[in-house]
Amino acid sequence: MDVNTLRSAVTVAGLICFIGIVLWAWSSRNAADFEKAAQLPFEQD
Repeated sequence: MDVNTLRSAVTVAGLICFIGIVLWAWSSRNAADFEKAAQLPFEQD
């Protein structure tokens, strides 16, 4: 395995992780939790 193959594998792994994070963030299953977290700065003590 040469260094270019390793670089390609790391790039593909990073892209897959990025797509997974984007899918998780845009999942409707997490929307309620994100909406609640978005309102935290506006809550009064």
